[in-house]
Amino acid sequence: MTDDPNLLERHGEALDLFTDRVHAVRADQWDAATPCTDWTVHDLVNHLASEQLWVPPLLRDGATTQSVGDAFDGDMLGPDPVASWDTAAAASRAACREPGALDRTVHLSFGETSAAFYGGQMTTDLVVHAWDLSRAIGADETLPADLVDFAMSEVSPYADELAKSGLFAPAVEPPAGADAQMRLLSLLGRRV
Repeated sequence: MTDDPNLLERHGEALDLFTDRVHAVRADQWDAATPCTDWTVHDLVNHLASEQLWVPPLLRDGATTQSVGDAFDGDMLGPDPVASWDTAAAASRAACREPGALDRTVHLSFGETSAAFYGGQMTTDLVVHAWDLSRAIGADETLPADLVDFAMSEVSPYADELAKSGLFAPAVEPPAGADAQMRLLSLLGRRV
C-alpha cells in the first residue's frame, strides 16, 4: 500500500534491519551461497547497495534510468563491503527524508511512477533480502511483524507478475498454518 503514512518509518526500519545483517557477515562468508539463485552474499549485498545508490539521483535529482546509465553496475562494495553498504544506505535514507521527497515522481525503467510506490518497492526488497542474507549467514531469520505486514500489502497486488519478470522464483504453497512471514516468503518463491 504505497499510500502508507508510515512509509518512511518502514523504509528506515528495513534499512536498519538489512544494515544489522550486513554488519553480521563474517569475513569468510562473503562468498557463501544465498537463497537467491546464483548470488553469493557479496552479490546480494552489492545488489542492495546498488539499489540504494540509485535513490538520490532518481528521487532527489529527478534523473532517469537512461541518464544514470551504468553508473551503478558492477561491484559497488569495493575492498570494504560493510563501509560501502553503510555509505549507500545513508545516501538512500537522506534522499528519502528530504522534505517532499515522497510527493515527487520517479523515472524508472518502466516509466514514471510515484516516489511513494518506489519507496514501497525499495522497502519490500530490503525486507525480503534481509531474510535471504540472514539465511545465508546463519543469523536470526525472524523479520519484524510490521515489516512483514508492510511487504505483504505492497507485493500482493502484483505478486503474480514478479515470477514472470524472472527476478523472483515462482510462488510456492505455504505449509498449513503458516505465519505471515512464511506466507510472504512463499509468495516470493522462497523455500523455507
